[in-house]
Amino acid sequence: MRARVTVMLKDGVLDPQGRAIGHALCNLGFAGVGEVRAGKVIELELTAADPDAARLQAEEMARRLLANMVIERFSVEIAQ
Repeated sequence: MRARVTVMLKDGVLDPQGRAIGHALCNLGFAGVGEVRAGKVIELELTAADPDAARLQAEEMARRLLANMVIERFSVEIAQ
């Protein structure tokens, strides 16, 4: 079972990497780009056979290690 954990900064937290990407896009001539937020995606191969069990395991991993719960939020997608 595969889990994809997407981690993003919470709203209101400054995102210097996102700002740098937005600025670079503008310099490259991409007009009409608003705010840019950068995050990370972690793909996990889990041995759990049940999608609900895999989701719970991936969420616990995110809370304990993959995301800084003070400044980041996460979402989990499960694929078989």
